[in-house]
Amino acid sequence: MTTYSVVCRRVGNWWAISVPEIKGVHTQARRLDQVAAMARDAIALLLEIDPATVHVDVRPELPSTVIQAIDARQAAREADEKADQATVRAVRALLGDGYTVRDAGALLGLSPQRISQIATRGSAPPTSTAA
Repeated sequence: MTTYSVVCRRVGNWWAISVPEIKGVHTQARRLDQVAAMARDAIALLLEIDPATVHVDVRPELPSTVIQAIDARQAAREADEKADQATVRAVRALLGDGYTVRDAGALLGLSPQRISQIATRGSAPPTSTAA
């Protein structure tokens, strides 16, 4: 089964859709979440195949501000992961050196309860649940 790349860009209130691999496949959708279905239907119609057999990879053209936001969010996730790993190492080192849970918490800006959780689990959960 072939996967087709679907390129879409915002034009007015619509998403203009094209499939570069197949000449003549163009359609439109009102919302981004409708692009894949519209593209599948257009491809299937042109190739005279069942739309259920068509796979698409939607690639919207993004404004630079969106690209910057995506990059910044990825960098923040990576920084959070590094901070979590560093915190686990610091907690282990402090407790291993005989610091109390309260002192370790005061040094790291965490509650004694959080220090105990990290010490018993061995890892810090993500600090954010937002995607």
